[in-house]
Amino acid sequence: MKTNSIVATGVDAGSVNTRCVIGVLEGERLRVLGYGSVPSRGWSKSRLADQQAVSECILAAVEAAEAMAGMTVETVVAGMGGLTARGANSRGRMELGRPREIEQRDINRAMERATRVQLQEDRMVLQMLPQDFVVDDQPGFHDPRNMLASAIEANALLVTISAQEHTNLVGAINKAHLSVDETVYEPVAACYASVLPEDRREGVALVDIGAHSTEVVCYYGDSAQMGASLRICGDHFTRDLAHALRIPYDAATIVKHEFGGVLPSGIPGNSAVELPVIDRNGERNELREAPRLFINQVLEGRAVELFEMVREELARVGMQRAISSGIVITGGGALLPGICDVAERVMECPARIGLAQGFLGWPDELNDPAWTTVAGLSMYAARLRSQVDLERQSVGVLGRILR
Repeated sequence: MKTNSIVATGVDAGSVNTRCVIGVLEGERLRVLGYGSVPSRGWSKSRLADQQAVSECILAAVEAAEAMAGMTVETVVAGMGGLTARGANSRGRMELGRPREIEQRDINRAMERATRVQLQEDRMVLQMLPQDFVVDDQPGFHDPRNMLASAIEANALLVTISAQEHTNLVGAINKAHLSVDETVYEPVAACYASVLPEDRREGVALVDIGAHSTEVVCYYGDSAQMGASLRICGDHFTRDLAHALRIPYDAATIVKHEFGGVLPSGIPGNSAVELPVIDRNGERNELREAPRLFINQVLEGRAVELFEMVREELARVGMQRAISSGIVITGGGALLPGICDVAERVMECPARIGLAQGFLGWPDELNDPAWTTVAGLSMYAARLRSQVDLERQSVGVLGRILR
């Protein structure tokens, strides 16, 4: 491998699994060099509870990816999400004083003013996603550079998050002897990996169903229109089964993964499932049965509720009827059989599972919606690293001397 190769590393520190993907940029595509996944520790209800345990999991996942790639990494792009993440629209106006050509610095200042919003205590801006620009009170411009105007206004989606949660995660990564290039809102990363630009232009909503939170992001016309976190998540599906079947949580997890689905139709009424009961010694004993139809009905009820909440969030920003490309579902919750059918029925639009696209050498075992977010994080890292590389190459002789 050349010494000047752009290496990109993404880390997704989830509450169930911690994943890492290392890639190298070849032309305009990213080739996978290594990946690693370990069970997560140190999380409680999507919030970091034990920084040392999270750090150890991150280090183990990165070391597994490094061993496969045959190299070491020093910097990563990390994903952030959870129930503390929220999205809100903002705008910033820049008066130019007299009609003149809009320059890049004017755009930068307008975007900077869009971030100057009054935040509650312990809130910070995680990511700013540009939408469009208003030039002399004329809206809808995506690149106003070189246009004659006396004022420019920038519209953006601001994703905010708990500053303490952000500091704790960055600290956990630093304890694993890694530096953080950037922190990215997880559904934005998942959308970056699984949705093509032309699909984003036509309108698309991505639903990332995690173990302890569900994040939603909506794109239309090349820009993000909405970002939100929902309380219904994969954990609710499992707990619904535990309560309905009167079995322990671990046993309900087994039932969900082995026999669960969200489509009761087509299941014979006489089909039964032997319920696992895990005793104190961790041994699995089959003691009683439950109708499989009933299991799917329980899971279907929760799935319908989840997508009704997604529909309400889209309706809140006027995007319910604007997602022509439909719904893309990622995360571990996307593995429930029939989840796309329920989404199509509730949302009245197409739905599909979101898998990583555009990689070179993407392993078949990673064709899983749970790996989509970390794939997007590594792609984001490659774009960030390539931009830094171009900036370094563009520095003149005087710039190099003054460094």
